[in-house]
Amino acid sequence: MATAVESVTAKQHRLGQLREFLMSRRARVSPAEAGLPDGGRRRTPGLRREEVAVLAGVGASWYQWLEQGRDITVSPQVLDSVARVLRLSPAERRHLYVLAALNPPVAETAPEDLDMCEGLRRLIDAWTPFPAHIMDVYWNTVVHNDAAALVLGMRPGVPQNCLVNFFTSPLYRTRAAHWARSAPKVVAQFRSACSESPEDEGFRVVIEELKELSPEFAELWERQDVRPGGQNRKELEHPLAGTLMMEATQLRVPARPDLLIVLHTPLPEAHTAEKLEWLASPEGRRGAMYPVAG
Repeated sequence: MATAVESVTAKQHRLGQLREFLMSRRARVSPAEAGLPDGGRRRTPGLRREEVAVLAGVGASWYQWLEQGRDITVSPQVLDSVARVLRLSPAERRHLYVLAALNPPVAETAPEDLDMCEGLRRLIDAWTPFPAHIMDVYWNTVVHNDAAALVLGMRPGVPQNCLVNFFTSPLYRTRAAHWARSAPKVVAQFRSACSESPEDEGFRVVIEELKELSPEFAELWERQDVRPGGQNRKELEHPLAGTLMMEATQLRVPARPDLLIVLHTPLPEAHTAEKLEWLASPEGRRGAMYPVAG
C-alpha cells in the first residue's frame, strides 16, 4: 500500500505512469481478442474505456478515473479484473499493482519463459569444476552440475530436497565441518522463503515432513527466526580432497521466480580451487568411483 510519506511529487509521477501504462495496454487489445464484435472502423486502436469497464465488471466512470490517474481507492480484485481484460502478463500485472500503490502479488512465471531451463543448465555446467545447482521454491533440486555430485553428493534421477538432506543425510552431515552452527541460519532462510507465499501448501508439506524426521529441525523451526537468503560460508571435509572452503551464493532470475540458482565459489583458504579442479579431473573422477567413508 502507499505509505504516508509518499510525497505529492512522487504520487503525481506514479499516477501519471499508471495513466500511460493503462492507455498503452488498452490500445494493444483488439475487440476480437476481448471477445467483442469488431464494430467497424475506430478512431483509435484497441478497446474503448467503456468496453474495458464492462468486461471487467466495473463502473465506466470509475475506470475512466483510474486511467486518468486520479487518486481513487482500488482493490486487488478489481485490478485483477482489469488485468484479465487487458491480457496482462504476470510481470505487467505486478507492475499495475505497484503503480496503483498496492502490494504486488507473488511473482509468477510467464508461459514463454518456461523454456529457460536449458539455458540455466548451461550456466551451471559452465561453473564446473565448482559445484552449482538449481532449486525450486521448496528447495527441491531441479538440476545440478557434475561438480555438485562430486562434492555435495547429489545424484541424478534421485528426488532431493536440500533442506531435508541438510538435516537427514548422513553423507552431508559427515562432510559439513560446522553443521550445528549453520543449521539455525538455514532454517531461518527457509522461513523467509515461506513468508513470500504464506498460503502455499507445498511449504507446509516440507515443514511437516521434516518435523517428523528431525527433532533438531522442529526445535529450530519453533524459534521463528527469519533471515533472507544470500551467501552461506561452507566448510566441508571431503573424503578424497580434504578440507574445502566455499561460499554458496543464491541468485534469482526475475523471469523464473520459481527457481533459485546456487553457485559455490572457492575461498582462498585450503587451496580449495585447486582441489575442486582435481576432483573434476580424470584422476579425481576415478577416485570418486570407489567407495570412501563419508
